Amino acid sequence: MDTTTIVIVLAAIVTISIVVIVLSQMREKARIERARKVTAQEDAYNRAQRLLSEIPGQYLTADLKLLLIKRMEEACSELAALKANLPVKKWQESTLQIKNQILEKQDSRPPVKIDSPEKSSYVKELLQNLFKIIEGMHKSGRIDAGTAKKNLKYVLFLVHKTHADLHVFQARDYVRQNQIRKAIHAYHLASTEMGKSRDNPLAMKAVKSFRTRIKELEALSNEGQDTASAESQSKLDREWDTFLHDDEWKKKADYDD
Repeated sequence: MDTTTIVIVLAAIVTISIVVIVLSQMREKARIERARKVTAQEDAYNRAQRLLSEIPGQYLTADLKLLLIKRMEEACSELAALKANLPVKKWQESTLQIKNQILEKQDSRPPVKIDSPEKSSYVKELLQNLFKIIEGMHKSGRIDAGTAKKNLKYVLFLVHKTHADLHVFQARDYVRQNQIRKAIHAYHLASTEMGKSRDNPLAMKAVKSFRTRIKELEALSNEGQDTASAESQSKLDREWDTFLHDDEWKKKADYDD
């Protein structure tokens, strides 16, 4: 075998080796990228499912539920396309069932009493995660600007209401203990929280109710009346428990200013 042939053979071997290495690296890179996409979509599904399950029932409107369902459906579609080794079909069936229940107004979720700073903080964290999901869906073009704006503003309102819920719970407790001045202060804090959503008619209705309640308690405190009188004169406490289900005020609300 002459020198030229040997050089050609060696060159061919080197070239083949380089091609094999490059192809191997490309396959490994594709495998890693696929695994990354699967993990990202699995996390997206689990995150949306968790929010749908754990956000208190009184906070989740049909629109918010359907946005979470949409995110879950998208994640399942992506996972199916990636042929992920996950129970995607089962997830899709479950998601469709919940979606139909929501559309048929048969999806009822229990309200959760916000009765501790820890619970208030946890619900706030859930709502902040919901905000990020909606924001991400808008940035990726999955929902239009109008839908995003409407729901983002409402989620911010819910964050403020979470804090107000805690202050109202504390105020009620103070009234039962006949600590009227502390109750008044707690209602002031609740009013301040709801005042942060000034462009929301529901929030302004709440602020007005809190101010009325504060005046009631101030009058009772000045007159030296007892706890029973304070409790009997409060319509606010009963209204607050069904605040987000007030259909008359919801019809008046316009979040697209």
